[in-house]
Amino acid sequence: MKKSIFLTRLSAVIKTLGVLALVSLSTPVLAEDDGNHEGTLTPHEYAIPSNKASEALMLDVAVAGSRMVAVGEFGHILLSEDRGESWTQAASVPTRNTLVGVTFIDNQTGFAVGHAATILKTIDGGQNWTLQNNERNGETPLFAVYFADAQNGIAVGGFSYTFETSNGGQTWSQRTLVEDSYDDFHLNDLFADEKGNVYIPAEFGTVYKSVDRGRNWKAIETGYDGSFWGGLGLENGDVLVFGMRGNVWRSSDNGQSWKKVETGTDQSVSGGTQLEDGRIVLAGLSGTVLLSNNGGKSFDNQPRPDRLSFATAIGKSGDDIILLGAPGIKEHNLSE
Repeated sequence: MKKSIFLTRLSAVIKTLGVLALVSLSTPVLAEDDGNHEGTLTPHEYAIPSNKASEALMLDVAVAGSRMVAVGEFGHILLSEDRGESWTQAASVPTRNTLVGVTFIDNQTGFAVGHAATILKTIDGGQNWTLQNNERNGETPLFAVYFADAQNGIAVGGFSYTFETSNGGQTWSQRTLVEDSYDDFHLNDLFADEKGNVYIPAEFGTVYKSVDRGRNWKAIETGYDGSFWGGLGLENGDVLVFGMRGNVWRSSDNGQSWKKVETGTDQSVSGGTQLEDGRIVLAGLSGTVLLSNNGGKSFDNQPRPDRLSFATAIGKSGDDIILLGAPGIKEHNLSE
Protein backbone atom coordinates (compact mmCIF):
# COMPACT_ATOMS: atom_id res chain seq x y z
CA MET A 1 0.00 0.00 0.00
CA LYS A 2 1.43 3.36 -1.02
CA LYS A 3 0.92 5.20 2.24
CA SER A 4 1.65 2.50 4.80
CA ILE A 5 5.39 2.78 4.14
CA PHE A 6 5.45 6.36 5.42
CA LEU A 7 2.58 6.21 7.91
CA THR A 8 4.84 6.94 10.84
CA ARG A 9 6.48 9.97 9.28
CA LEU A 10 5.12 13.01 11.09
CA SER A 11 2.32 10.68 12.29
CA ALA A 12 0.40 11.35 9.08
CA VAL A 13 0.03 10.51 5.44
CA ILE A 14 0.18 12.79 2.44
CA LYS A 15 -1.71 12.73 -0.82
CA THR A 16 0.15 10.38 -3.12
CA LEU A 17 3.25 8.26 -3.47
CA GLY A 18 4.69 11.17 -5.40
CA VAL A 19 3.91 13.61 -2.64
CA LEU A 20 5.16 11.19 0.00
CA ALA A 21 8.45 11.11 -1.84
CA LEU A 22 8.41 14.90 -1.94
CA VAL A 23 8.15 14.97 1.84
CA SER A 24 10.92 12.44 2.38
CA LEU A 25 13.20 14.22 -0.09
CA SER A 26 12.53 17.75 1.12
CA THR A 27 14.20 19.51 4.03
CA PRO A 28 11.65 21.19 6.29
CA VAL A 29 11.82 24.98 6.28
CA LEU A 30 11.68 26.33 9.80
CA ALA A 31 9.10 29.06 10.28
CA GLU A 32 9.62 32.33 12.13
CA ASP A 33 7.24 33.26 14.93
CA ASP A 34 6.46 36.94 15.50
CA GLY A 35 4.57 36.12 18.73
CA ASN A 36 1.36 37.82 17.57
CA HIS A 37 -1.64 35.47 17.42
CA GLU A 38 -5.12 36.87 17.79
CA GLY A 39 -8.35 34.89 18.14
CA THR A 40 -9.79 32.20 20.36
CA LEU A 41 -7.52 29.34 19.35
CA THR A 42 -4.25 28.77 21.17
CA PRO A 43 -1.09 30.18 19.53
CA HIS A 44 0.36 26.81 18.55
CA GLU A 45 -2.66 26.18 16.28
CA TYR A 46 -1.89 29.05 13.90
CA ALA A 47 0.41 28.84 10.90
CA ILE A 48 3.53 30.85 11.67
CA PRO A 49 4.53 33.74 9.39
CA SER A 50 7.74 32.92 7.54
CA ASN A 51 9.71 34.63 4.79
CA LYS A 52 10.63 31.13 3.59
CA ALA A 53 7.09 29.82 3.24
CA SER A 54 7.34 29.73 -0.57
CA GLU A 55 10.34 27.39 -0.21
CA ALA A 56 8.47 24.80 1.88
CA LEU A 57 6.51 21.86 0.50
CA MET A 58 3.49 23.12 -1.48
CA LEU A 59 0.85 20.64 -2.62
CA ASP A 60 -2.06 22.34 -4.38
CA VAL A 61 -3.18 25.63 -5.91
CA ALA A 62 -6.50 27.17 -6.93
CA VAL A 63 -7.70 30.38 -8.58
CA ALA A 64 -9.92 32.90 -6.81
CA GLY A 65 -10.74 35.58 -9.36
CA SER A 66 -7.40 37.11 -10.32
CA ARG A 67 -5.67 35.63 -7.27
CA MET A 68 -3.80 32.34 -6.97
CA VAL A 69 -4.01 30.52 -3.63
CA ALA A 70 -1.50 27.76 -2.82
CA VAL A 71 -1.46 25.43 0.20
CA GLY A 72 1.15 23.18 1.76
CA GLU A 73 3.20 22.10 4.76
CA PHE A 74 2.96 23.74 8.22
CA GLY A 75 -0.46 25.19 7.35
CA HIS A 76 1.14 27.60 4.91
CA ILE A 77 -1.29 29.33 2.55
CA LEU A 78 0.27 31.64 -0.02
CA LEU A 79 -1.44 34.23 -2.22
CA SER A 80 -0.36 35.78 -5.52
CA GLU A 81 -1.99 38.84 -7.06
CA ASP A 82 0.30 38.90 -10.14
CA ARG A 83 -0.12 35.42 -11.68
CA GLY A 84 2.62 33.86 -9.61
CA GLU A 85 5.28 36.55 -9.96
CA SER A 86 5.30 37.10 -6.19
CA TRP A 87 3.66 35.43 -3.19
CA THR A 88 2.55 36.61 0.26
CA GLN A 89 1.39 34.55 3.22
CA ALA A 90 -2.28 34.55 4.24
CA ALA A 91 -3.01 36.78 7.21
CA SER A 92 -4.58 34.15 9.48
CA VAL A 93 -4.59 30.33 9.16
CA PRO A 94 -5.69 28.45 12.32
CA THR A 95 -3.68 25.26 11.76
CA ARG A 96 -0.14 24.03 11.37
CA ASN A 97 -1.23 20.76 9.81
CA THR A 98 -0.10 19.99 6.28
CA LEU A 99 -2.73 21.23 3.82
CA VAL A 100 -3.13 19.05 0.74
CA GLY A 101 -6.08 20.35 -1.29
CA VAL A 102 -7.79 23.69 -1.98
CA THR A 103 -10.77 24.83 -4.03
CA PHE A 104 -12.80 28.02 -4.55
CA ILE A 105 -16.49 28.19 -5.40
CA ASP A 106 -16.37 31.93 -6.21
CA ASN A 107 -13.87 34.78 -5.99
CA GLN A 108 -14.13 35.00 -2.20
CA THR A 109 -15.30 31.65 -0.82
CA GLY A 110 -12.89 28.75 -0.66
CA PHE A 111 -12.03 25.61 1.28
CA ALA A 112 -8.75 23.86 2.12
CA VAL A 113 -8.25 20.36 3.56
CA GLY A 114 -5.36 18.42 5.01
CA HIS A 115 -3.96 16.23 7.75
CA ALA A 116 -5.92 15.29 10.89
CA ALA A 117 -9.16 15.76 8.93
CA THR A 118 -8.54 19.50 8.80
CA ILE A 119 -11.08 21.60 6.90
CA LEU A 120 -10.67 25.37 6.58
CA LYS A 121 -12.93 28.01 5.02
CA THR A 122 -12.29 31.53 3.75
CA ILE A 123 -14.80 34.19 2.71
CA ASP A 124 -12.30 36.89 1.73
CA GLY A 125 -10.38 35.28 -1.10
CA GLY A 126 -7.88 33.42 1.07
CA GLN A 127 -6.53 36.09 3.40
CA ASN A 128 -8.25 34.81 6.54
CA TRP A 129 -9.45 31.28 7.31
CA THR A 130 -11.66 29.65 9.92
CA LEU A 131 -11.31 26.09 11.20
CA GLN A 132 -14.35 23.99 10.24
CA ASN A 133 -13.19 20.51 11.21
CA ASN A 134 -10.18 18.94 12.91
CA GLU A 135 -9.22 15.75 14.72
CA ARG A 136 -6.49 16.80 17.10
CA ASN A 137 -5.18 13.31 17.76
CA GLY A 138 -6.12 11.80 14.43
CA GLU A 139 -3.80 10.67 11.68
CA THR A 140 -6.30 10.40 8.85
CA PRO A 141 -5.65 13.02 6.17
CA LEU A 142 -8.05 14.63 3.75
CA PHE A 143 -6.63 15.03 0.25
CA ALA A 144 -9.21 16.93 -1.80
CA VAL A 145 -12.41 18.95 -1.53
CA TYR A 146 -15.11 19.70 -4.12
CA PHE A 147 -18.27 21.83 -4.06
CA ALA A 148 -21.12 21.22 -6.49
CA ASP A 149 -22.61 24.58 -5.48
CA ALA A 150 -22.37 27.06 -2.64
CA GLN A 151 -24.03 24.69 -0.16
CA ASN A 152 -23.08 21.13 -1.08
CA GLY A 153 -19.51 19.93 -0.73
CA ILE A 154 -17.52 16.76 -0.16
CA ALA A 155 -14.01 16.13 1.15
CA VAL A 156 -12.15 12.83 0.75
CA GLY A 157 -8.91 11.29 1.92
CA GLY A 158 -7.06 8.27 3.22
CA PHE A 159 -8.75 4.91 3.90
CA SER A 160 -11.97 6.06 2.18
CA TYR A 161 -12.37 8.85 4.75
CA THR A 162 -15.23 11.05 3.50
CA PHE A 163 -16.98 14.15 4.87
CA GLU A 164 -19.88 16.11 3.39
CA THR A 165 -21.71 19.37 4.04
CA SER A 166 -25.08 20.63 2.86
CA ASN A 167 -24.92 24.06 4.47
CA GLY A 168 -21.89 25.72 2.92
CA GLY A 169 -19.42 24.20 5.35
CA GLN A 170 -21.08 25.32 8.58
CA THR A 171 -21.15 21.66 9.62
CA TRP A 172 -19.52 18.53 8.21
CA SER A 173 -20.55 14.94 8.77
CA GLN A 174 -18.67 11.74 8.03
CA ARG A 175 -20.29 9.43 5.48
CA THR A 176 -19.70 6.19 3.60
CA LEU A 177 -18.74 6.80 0.01
CA VAL A 178 -20.31 3.61 -1.39
CA GLU A 179 -22.86 1.72 0.69
CA ASP A 180 -22.14 -1.98 1.34
CA SER A 181 -18.60 -1.57 0.01
CA TYR A 182 -15.66 -3.17 1.76
CA ASP A 183 -13.10 -1.07 -0.10
CA ASP A 184 -10.72 0.85 2.14
CA PHE A 185 -9.01 2.67 -0.71
CA HIS A 186 -7.27 6.01 -0.39
CA LEU A 187 -9.35 8.62 -2.20
CA ASN A 188 -6.70 10.83 -3.74
CA ASP A 189 -8.45 13.60 -5.66
CA LEU A 190 -11.82 15.11 -6.62
CA PHE A 191 -12.65 16.75 -9.95
CA ALA A 192 -15.54 17.29 -12.35
CA ASP A 193 -15.85 16.95 -16.12
CA GLU A 194 -17.59 19.37 -18.48
CA LYS A 195 -20.94 17.60 -17.99
CA GLY A 196 -20.82 17.91 -14.21
CA ASN A 197 -19.92 14.29 -13.47
CA VAL A 198 -17.57 14.07 -10.48
CA TYR A 199 -14.63 11.65 -10.23
CA ILE A 200 -12.39 10.36 -7.44
CA PRO A 201 -9.10 8.72 -8.54
CA ALA A 202 -8.23 5.96 -6.07
CA GLU A 203 -6.13 2.82 -5.62
CA PHE A 204 -5.94 -0.41 -7.64
CA GLY A 205 -6.97 1.33 -10.85
CA THR A 206 -10.31 2.35 -9.36
CA VAL A 207 -12.07 5.58 -10.19
CA TYR A 208 -15.27 6.48 -8.39
CA LYS A 209 -17.88 8.42 -10.36
CA SER A 210 -20.95 10.41 -9.33
CA VAL A 211 -23.59 11.63 -11.78
CA ASP A 212 -25.59 13.48 -9.10
CA ARG A 213 -23.03 15.99 -7.80
CA GLY A 214 -21.52 13.72 -5.17
CA ARG A 215 -24.59 12.23 -3.48
CA ASN A 216 -24.09 8.72 -4.87
CA TRP A 217 -20.96 7.03 -6.20
CA LYS A 218 -20.13 4.01 -8.33
CA ALA A 219 -16.73 2.30 -8.64
CA ILE A 220 -15.28 2.08 -12.18
CA GLU A 221 -12.47 -0.31 -13.08
CA THR A 222 -10.12 1.24 -15.63
CA GLY A 223 -8.02 -1.80 -16.52
CA TYR A 224 -5.01 -0.58 -14.53
CA ASP A 225 -4.00 -2.21 -11.23
CA GLY A 226 -1.97 0.63 -9.72
CA SER A 227 -2.87 3.81 -7.86
CA PHE A 228 -4.18 7.00 -9.42
CA TRP A 229 -3.06 10.20 -7.71
CA GLY A 230 -5.15 12.79 -9.55
CA GLY A 231 -7.23 13.68 -12.56
CA LEU A 232 -8.52 16.42 -14.84
CA GLY A 233 -11.73 17.14 -16.66
CA LEU A 234 -10.73 18.53 -20.07
CA GLU A 235 -12.40 21.28 -22.11
CA ASN A 236 -13.40 18.81 -24.83
CA GLY A 237 -15.27 16.64 -22.32
CA ASP A 238 -12.59 13.97 -21.99
CA VAL A 239 -11.26 12.84 -18.61
CA LEU A 240 -7.67 12.10 -17.57
CA VAL A 241 -6.47 10.20 -14.51
CA PHE A 242 -2.81 9.73 -13.65
CA GLY A 243 -0.56 8.18 -11.04
CA MET A 244 2.13 5.55 -10.50
CA ARG A 245 4.97 4.80 -12.94
CA GLY A 246 4.01 7.45 -15.46
CA ASN A 247 0.54 6.03 -15.96
CA VAL A 248 -1.96 8.39 -17.59
CA TRP A 249 -5.34 7.02 -18.67
CA ARG A 250 -7.94 8.80 -20.76
CA SER A 251 -11.69 8.39 -21.21
CA SER A 252 -13.73 9.95 -24.03
CA ASP A 253 -17.08 8.49 -22.96
CA ASN A 254 -17.62 9.86 -19.45
CA GLY A 255 -15.56 7.17 -17.76
CA GLN A 256 -17.23 4.14 -19.34
CA SER A 257 -14.00 3.00 -21.01
CA TRP A 258 -10.36 3.95 -20.57
CA LYS A 259 -7.22 3.88 -22.71
CA LYS A 260 -3.63 4.16 -21.53
CA VAL A 261 -1.78 7.21 -22.86
CA GLU A 262 1.89 7.17 -23.87
CA THR A 263 3.96 9.43 -21.59
CA GLY A 264 7.58 8.40 -22.12
CA THR A 265 8.29 8.16 -18.39
CA ASP A 266 8.07 5.66 -15.54
CA GLN A 267 8.04 8.40 -12.89
CA SER A 268 4.87 8.93 -10.87
CA VAL A 269 2.61 11.78 -12.00
CA SER A 270 0.88 13.72 -9.23
CA GLY A 271 -1.07 16.66 -10.69
CA GLY A 272 -1.49 19.11 -13.50
CA THR A 273 -3.61 21.59 -15.39
CA GLN A 274 -5.01 22.52 -18.78
CA LEU A 275 -3.65 25.84 -20.01
CA GLU A 276 -5.72 28.61 -21.59
CA ASP A 277 -4.54 27.57 -25.07
CA GLY A 278 -5.72 23.98 -24.50
CA ARG A 279 -2.33 22.38 -23.84
CA ILE A 280 -2.15 20.00 -20.89
CA VAL A 281 0.71 19.98 -18.39
CA LEU A 282 1.29 17.24 -15.82
CA ALA A 283 3.98 17.21 -13.12
CA GLY A 284 5.52 14.53 -10.92
CA LEU A 285 8.61 12.98 -9.41
CA SER A 286 12.23 13.56 -10.40
CA GLY A 287 11.59 16.64 -12.53
CA THR A 288 8.82 15.04 -14.59
CA VAL A 289 6.96 17.57 -16.73
CA LEU A 290 4.62 16.14 -19.35
CA LEU A 291 3.14 18.25 -22.16
CA SER A 292 0.28 17.38 -24.49
CA ASN A 293 -0.65 19.39 -27.57
CA ASN A 294 -3.42 17.06 -28.72
CA GLY A 295 -5.96 17.02 -25.92
CA GLY A 296 -4.23 14.37 -23.82
CA LYS A 297 -3.99 11.71 -26.53
CA SER A 298 -0.21 11.62 -26.02
CA PHE A 299 2.41 13.43 -23.96
CA ASP A 300 5.99 14.58 -24.49
CA ASN A 301 8.26 14.11 -21.50
CA GLN A 302 10.27 17.28 -20.78
CA PRO A 303 12.08 16.48 -17.50
CA ARG A 304 13.67 19.34 -15.61
CA PRO A 305 17.50 19.14 -15.40
CA ASP A 306 17.37 19.73 -11.63
CA ARG A 307 15.20 16.60 -11.16
CA LEU A 308 13.18 18.31 -8.45
CA SER A 309 9.84 16.71 -7.62
CA PHE A 310 6.52 18.50 -7.94
CA ALA A 311 2.93 17.86 -6.90
CA THR A 312 1.04 20.00 -9.43
CA ALA A 313 1.17 22.87 -11.90
CA ILE A 314 -0.77 25.96 -12.90
CA GLY A 315 -0.51 28.20 -15.93
CA LYS A 316 1.09 31.63 -15.74
CA SER A 317 1.22 33.09 -19.27
CA GLY A 318 2.26 31.71 -22.65
CA ASP A 319 4.93 29.03 -22.14
CA ASP A 320 5.49 30.07 -18.53
CA ILE A 321 3.93 27.86 -15.84
CA ILE A 322 4.28 27.50 -12.09
CA LEU A 323 5.22 24.22 -10.45
CA LEU A 324 4.48 23.46 -6.79
CA GLY A 325 6.13 20.70 -4.80
CA ALA A 326 9.11 19.75 -2.67
CA PRO A 327 11.15 22.93 -3.37
CA GLY A 328 8.10 25.14 -2.88
CA ILE A 329 6.98 27.29 -5.80
CA LYS A 330 9.09 27.43 -8.97
CA GLU A 331 8.61 28.98 -12.37
CA HIS A 332 9.09 26.80 -15.44
CA ASN A 333 9.19 27.57 -19.15
CA LEU A 334 7.81 24.90 -21.47
CA SER A 335 9.90 26.03 -24.44
CA GLU A 336 13.25 25.65 -22.72
